Amino acid sequence: MVNVTYDASGDLLVPGGSGVFNMGDIAWTLASTALVWIMIPGVGFFYSGLLRRKNALSMIYVSMMCVAVVSFQWFFWGYSLAFSDTAGPYIGDLRYFALRNVLAQPSVGSPRVPSIVFCVFQLMFAAITPMIAIGAVAERSRLGPLIVFVFVWATIVYDPIACWTWNPNGWSAKFGGLDFAGGTPVHISSGTAALAISLYLGKRRGYGSERLAYKPHNSTYVILGTVFLWFGWFGFNGGSALSANLRATMACIVTNLAASVGGLTWMLWDWRLERKWSAVGFCSGAIAGLVAITPGSGYVGAPAAVLFGFMAGTVCNFATQLKFVFKFDDTLDIFASHAVGGIIGNLLTGLFAQSSVAGADGITNIPGGWLDHHWKQLGIQLADSVSGLSYSFVMTTIILWVMHFIPGCRLRCDEETEILGVDDAEMGEFAYDYVGLESEIPVRAEYNGNQGATGGSREPAHAAHPSFPSSEAEKDPPA
Repeated sequence: MVNVTYDASGDLLVPGGSGVFNMGDIAWTLASTALVWIMIPGVGFFYSGLLRRKNALSMIYVSMMCVAVVSFQWFFWGYSLAFSDTAGPYIGDLRYFALRNVLAQPSVGSPRVPSIVFCVFQLMFAAITPMIAIGAVAERSRLGPLIVFVFVWATIVYDPIACWTWNPNGWSAKFGGLDFAGGTPVHISSGTAALAISLYLGKRRGYGSERLAYKPHNSTYVILGTVFLWFGWFGFNGGSALSANLRATMACIVTNLAASVGGLTWMLWDWRLERKWSAVGFCSGAIAGLVAITPGSGYVGAPAAVLFGFMAGTVCNFATQLKFVFKFDDTLDIFASHAVGGIIGNLLTGLFAQSSVAGADGITNIPGGWLDHHWKQLGIQLADSVSGLSYSFVMTTIILWVMHFIPGCRLRCDEETEILGVDDAEMGEFAYDYVGLESEIPVRAEYNGNQGATGGSREPAHAAHPSFPSSEAEKDPPA
């Protein structure tokens, strides 16, 4: 039992009497924890809306699965591997295995909050990162092996990058890398992992044909997911100050501004092509702006945030064409939005970081970026970005191929499951019952007489719809 005592002002005394924990700082960090939590199903709804309805529920489920799996992993050894105060430059040890002795001592993140508060706040970052990455499995993956993948990926990929970025003993932290809320640990790592997953899984059935030239099945889900993400990002970036102070306030200001400019920029770029004001385009740009401002949110001022949003909305928009140039099937453009957006944010932070903004908390002292004539900061940011990108890609690829040869752990689903839809074949449940599936699932006799995957007995057999003669039913594209 911890001997809890308070000073005359009501603040919590650090055990041993070496300082105080401000209750307002603790409250803000815990509130930010809840804000970041709501982002995780936000990613699920965003992804779900972009897919076909026969795969919509699986993405929402996967978001909650990530919360559960990573919560256990973080308790088991994740927190210790990332944030033990006896960590090496690359990864921590098991000093805090099973959260042993993680309670009232000052955290490695800030002496203003106890380690248990810092632990639960950082858990949310650890949980959302694999969720961003495994959106790449959309429409062509088995769900069971994903549980194993998330646990292993969080341990081997996320925890080391988080350690070297945010742990004071990490090589990037000692080198002077500036990453306030997760440009490399969260966005570059997840976006690059999504690329590795896409390459491993291969192209979806019908790739290159009109079958995959579909529009998002539910734009309302896309907007709802964006609302959750934008709302939660105030805690994601503002909460990373770990204190209710002016630096946290500035982080919230630049977060909102970059998202706004990013959304408008992306939408205008799309308007030039179709002369339509796309809600999906606006949401995509807003998220790109949020991604880009993440590493710099505690270091840059409001004018710079406008450039962050504009560059993210522009470069990430055009980066969505990379999958056509290099012919890989990144279903949800995760690499373009998160990996490219994270790199943009890291590099712009090297240019526009200011010691005056970082010092708004009264504690932090940095040399700044190019605005403060600290010229080598851009090189440091580039080194950090390349390290995170290459490490995540290589290790994710290794994990996928090791699992490929373990019985029962192969991620790729069979063709029948892909045709029927992951929701029905893997879950036996649907985002919506009996709504418009005939347009997505052809009559079985038209593509395969074999049994293959089976549904969950809640969806009727997909015979020819009475309103569509069999000659007009959806045809399988040529092999």
